[in-house]
Amino acid sequence: MLSLASRVLLQKPRFAVKHIATGMILISLMTVLMLCLANQPTIATWGLGSLTLAILGGMVLGNTVYPRLHPRCDAGVQWAKHHLLRWGIILYGFKLSFQQITSIGATGITIDILTLTSTFLLACWIGQRWFKLDQQTVFLIGAGSSICGAAAVLATAPVLKGPADKIAVAVSTVVIFGTTAMFLYPWIYHFILHYSGSLFTPQTFGIYLGSTVHEVAQVVAAGHAISPETENVAVIGKMLRVMMLAPFLLILSFWLKQKQPVTESTEKAAPLIFPWFALGFILMAAFNSFALLPTSWVKGIVHLDNILLTMAMVALGIATRFSAIKQAGLKPILLALLLFIWLIFGGAAINLGIEHLFAA
Repeated sequence: MLSLASRVLLQKPRFAVKHIATGMILISLMTVLMLCLANQPTIATWGLGSLTLAILGGMVLGNTVYPRLHPRCDAGVQWAKHHLLRWGIILYGFKLSFQQITSIGATGITIDILTLTSTFLLACWIGQRWFKLDQQTVFLIGAGSSICGAAAVLATAPVLKGPADKIAVAVSTVVIFGTTAMFLYPWIYHFILHYSGSLFTPQTFGIYLGSTVHEVAQVVAAGHAISPETENVAVIGKMLRVMMLAPFLLILSFWLKQKQPVTESTEKAAPLIFPWFALGFILMAAFNSFALLPTSWVKGIVHLDNILLTMAMVALGIATRFSAIKQAGLKPILLALLLFIWLIFGGAAINLGIEHLFAA
């Protein structure tokens, strides 16, 4: 069945625009409120940036009064969650330059490859051997945990021809633990800084964050709560990981075709969904590397980018339901939990090991 947003968009243009506009007005009002709160000295001392506040405020709204507003606002919320996040990530390139991107180099690429591969293979082994889950559910949760959260789940689903209920379960699990990671990682950083200050630097922790947190938006929010340097490096590392989605889908599609018998339904090639916003991010960073725009223009674009990302965080929070835990069931939740634990501890081991190897 089509979602409300899809049904609205298929109806008369005036009707579709009306519902999108209603949702955008709600998100805009929440965004203004969250930006004002983020500028309050008391809130600032808690270390909560505008993005963190936005998703928290969105979650509170989404699980209280929003169900009554859902019919009139959901088309706009879904539009903002999908489009504004991608435009926010594209414009985020103006905060960066190729000089910064190349600073990650072979170290960051190696870490991303090892983290992605180990997490997905672990999902396959635990999900099918321990929990006896079906292959589609395991692959969807594994893709979401190892690459880029819900976006990876939605991109992998056409390759697997996964039904809507399994897609919903996988998205629920990565949203739950990705959101948890967004708040947990800043605490981990300060804990490590207090007890072992030499273990991670702001830059190396950014690589660790980008290589292990599920969603791009969650990486931005977690890095933002630590420091600008950590945020920049984390986003760079995460975008390198996101761009690995395309080769992952190609390899998975090829493997499935080798395993499955050729029938009329499998003769057609599975569609490939490439994260074009990742390419846009790199193009903007490349453009910014040449310093062609006045500094005042770049500051204005960065300010606009923060507004777009805050709006996207509000929409993501509104779309997150506490009931997702119940709907996902116990076994998928346990699988996603074990992968989450692996990303924290196994990901840290991979990061420290590769950093030590390349530094030697």
